[in-house]
Amino acid sequence: MPNEILSRGVSRRAVLGGMAGVAALSVAGRAFAAPGGEAPALAQLVKDGKLPPLAERLPKKPMVVTPFEKVGTYGGTLRRGLRGSSDHNGILRMVGNQSLVRWNLEFTAVQPNLAESWEVSDDATQFTFHLIEGVRWSDGHPFTADDIVFAIEDCVKNTELYSSTPAQLAVAGKPVTVEKIDDHTVKFTFAAPNALYLENLATPLGQHPTLFPKHYCSQFLPKYNPNIEADAKKAGVTSWTELFRSRCGDIEIPTRWGNVDKPTLDPWVVKEPYVGGATRVVMARNPYFWQVDTSGNQLPYIDEINFGISQDVESLMLNVISGKIDIQERHISVLANKPTLSQNMQKGDYRLLTLVPSASQQCQIYFNITHKDPAMRKMFADKSFRQALSIGINRQELIDIVYFGQSEPYQAGPRPTHPWYHEKYARQFTEYDPDKAGAMLDQAGYKKGGDGMRLRPDGQKVFFSIDVIPTLYPDLVDALELVKTHWAQIGVDMKVNTIERALYYTRGDDNAHDAAVWPGPGGLDPMLDPRDFFAFHPQGSRYAIPWTLWYTSNGARGEEPPESQKKRMKLFDEARSTADLDKRGAIMKQIFDIAAEEFETVGLCLAVGGFGIIRNNLRNVPEKQPDSWSWPNPGPAMPQQFTFTS
Repeated sequence: MPNEILSRGVSRRAVLGGMAGVAALSVAGRAFAAPGGEAPALAQLVKDGKLPPLAERLPKKPMVVTPFEKVGTYGGTLRRGLRGSSDHNGILRMVGNQSLVRWNLEFTAVQPNLAESWEVSDDATQFTFHLIEGVRWSDGHPFTADDIVFAIEDCVKNTELYSSTPAQLAVAGKPVTVEKIDDHTVKFTFAAPNALYLENLATPLGQHPTLFPKHYCSQFLPKYNPNIEADAKKAGVTSWTELFRSRCGDIEIPTRWGNVDKPTLDPWVVKEPYVGGATRVVMARNPYFWQVDTSGNQLPYIDEINFGISQDVESLMLNVISGKIDIQERHISVLANKPTLSQNMQKGDYRLLTLVPSASQQCQIYFNITHKDPAMRKMFADKSFRQALSIGINRQELIDIVYFGQSEPYQAGPRPTHPWYHEKYARQFTEYDPDKAGAMLDQAGYKKGGDGMRLRPDGQKVFFSIDVIPTLYPDLVDALELVKTHWAQIGVDMKVNTIERALYYTRGDDNAHDAAVWPGPGGLDPMLDPRDFFAFHPQGSRYAIPWTLWYTSNGARGEEPPESQKKRMKLFDEARSTADLDKRGAIMKQIFDIAAEEFETVGLCLAVGGFGIIRNNLRNVPEKQPDSWSWPNPGPAMPQQFTFTS
């Protein structure tokens, strides 16, 4: 297995190019730095008898982090922005990166984190993790193998909490089994080879093993609390599952950051929660955090993080320009903002952050092939209809206007620099030919009416809406408005449906959308996020969410997909159980071949590079970072070692 990770790392370095030379962070899981210092505020609490001494709060051999530039100094409040009431992942990306393993800075290899080492069986079905001894939750309670067994066996595998086991923890339709070997050793056993598990474990969706402290969250489970239903009623909720979610959260829900009492393993803990009506979220230093710098000083350096909540991007941009934000890329990384941010660097006292895109597609259009309305389903399932709409888009005009010429027409699949790049999948039906598009629609039975707009074979007008989140991706709104004009020229009427993120997800979960857009993933991490290649992600594969439910539940839920989908699902299961990188690539090529032939989604253009800002007095921040959900920037750059200078 280590050889497989190494070989993957080499291929990623070739892909990331300049990123590879940036690395300056290293972690030595078994190293021990000489005893160092702690934050003055914590030292005062120790002196006052309100907190145990540092030596009793740290592991005997804490994880050592090499600062990116230099050993930092304690103090300060880091200011960062959120957008509205459903921007919880903005907190996760900054704070919640404390899984068993983590990505290195270059996004090339998995490194130790709470697990200081591990062994993998030859067939990649068993993963044995050795935990750092002496780690404590933020309330001082020991973190042990019991917490991990509890998190998976009692929580994640509880069918009342989770309708199906998350994909990262299930193989061949069967969930993982987690067993305690001793207090600091756990073994994960899968029903079939799971060669990608370490890589998945390093992503945000791999955080379940370290998310639920047993000593706290067990009180919200019937197995441990016979009075749980009465407790739920007393708390004003309808069920114990609702009470569990509100108190213990989950990886990607706001309540993860809404309970100040829940212990965590993060560098900072919730002080002012993320709840309805909040204007900010404040995180305070975790006095039991388990990492130190190379001088033995306990991390984090920064006292607090203040996430100010803006209701619009304009307010967030004003805060950046006026120097009220210390690090920000989320929500402002829109090309139209770059000239403004560049011109105001001196005024705002910041420098620019460069983001290397891992995405493939800037804007992927997902027509709902499993639409509840039979007539709409038939229209969207017509491949010639989708192909006609694709060549009815003037991509070059869109690229020039919305993306300032900094992209190229693209459909889906790995980026051109990736070893698995697939020419047909990436480039087909990207030429602009409205006459051909019109002829294809005529042949498919979508004739023009008297007003020049097309009708379906059943006589109803061809009309649909495309869901988009303007607060998250304003450029996609601009792109869709141009697409709307292009399609109107070939007689197709479309509505750009701008909605809030919470409603976007709700409509998707209910299969209530006509179509939706999202940046197409899989550009540099095709194995970690294959949602465009087949119906893989229960929220992300928005062209066929019922098919994803069928896949993730092993046929127990959702809707049985067609054979081409089932073949890709089977191939992907084979690929992720294959340790040999060349063999895995050959299997993935088969998936790309089928996906290209089926042409289920329509892409606009290759994802463009992003950017952000870093205040000049904030140091130890890499100024070039991957931009990816799988590498949840800036988290893997380890904000706990960010520091302010005078």
